[in-house]
Amino acid sequence: MQSKVGVIVGSLRKTAFTRLMARALPELTPPSLKLTEIEIGHLPLYNQDLETESPPPAWTTFRSEVKGCDAILFLTPEYNRSMPGALKNSLDVGSRPWGQSAWSGKPAAIVSMSPGALGAMAANHHLRQVLMAVNLATMPYPEAYLSTVGTLFDDSGRLQSEETRQFLTTFLQAFELWIRKLQGG
Repeated sequence: MQSKVGVIVGSLRKTAFTRLMARALPELTPPSLKLTEIEIGHLPLYNQDLETESPPPAWTTFRSEVKGCDAILFLTPEYNRSMPGALKNSLDVGSRPWGQSAWSGKPAAIVSMSPGALGAMAANHHLRQVLMAVNLATMPYPEAYLSTVGTLFDDSGRLQSEETRQFLTTFLQAFELWIRKLQGG
């Protein structure tokens, strides 16, 4: 059985490393996982005043897309030692209205990346805190912190680092097992 994995890219920039990584992952992913990107850049900021009988259509579509996934994979850069605001907003939008969270109970994993040496470790851990609060079951191990991410891609945007390709293949295999375990398989 193939599991549908929603991929949330934390950066809105067209040429972001997280977006390049989202394009690279399908060829490293086990056949039992189908990766589907869920866009977050069009989501209005969460405002409970808009949570009426007719919430913004972008919220409704987003929540439906998340609910339609079996698991969620987050790709995040680090902004000021935390996750980007657009990523946090998507978590808030998906967690509402109260008692109807689109995230609840789904398996999740995080790949954080940075041009710096720490691989967005602070963003990864801040994101983990929020995922716990919205009841996403985040894979505890292996953790994925990709440092010096600017050196991992060639000029055409292809992931060229064989070591990183192997690590991510192993990471995605572990995520496949995590999903299966939480689905009772």
